Amino acid sequence: MSLTEYRKKRDFKKSPEPPPSARKSGAAPTPRGLVYVIQKHNASHLHWDLRLEEGGELLSWAVPKEPPPKEGVRRLAVQVENHTLKYAGFEGVIPEGEYGAGTVEIWDRGTYRPLETESGRRVVELQGRRLKGSYALIKLKARDTKDKNWLFFKLKPKTK
Repeated sequence: MSLTEYRKKRDFKKSPEPPPSARKSGAAPTPRGLVYVIQKHNASHLHWDLRLEEGGELLSWAVPKEPPPKEGVRRLAVQVENHTLKYAGFEGVIPEGEYGAGTVEIWDRGTYRPLETESGRRVVELQGRRLKGSYALIKLKARDTKDKNWLFFKLKPKTK
């Protein structure tokens, strides 16, 4: 997914959300790692937006229930349009009548390190304030080409 969908869904004259830059920024990871953020989004339905930096954009998933802090808890994660990297610092109120209307607040943030990045499977090591450790995103088998459903869960620590 590209930033095209992100642009189409928003009126940046009405919404405080950051518009995408003319060119991609932040394509190279910082010395500490790539950007990771989860935003609590109280829109028509409360959900959490998981965002992972890749290629100067934020890959994004909507997670209907609070993200899993421990092993054994699996959450549905629905892939949504990529967001601009600037969105990682966004908190505010999206006005009524605009796409995603409601309050957005940063629930967790930090950096991550990709461990596996196969098509339909991502394993990352999160270093956030709340979530730490290895997490997986596994794409569910699609019944329809429009299905964007993934599972998001914490992995057990590897023992040596």
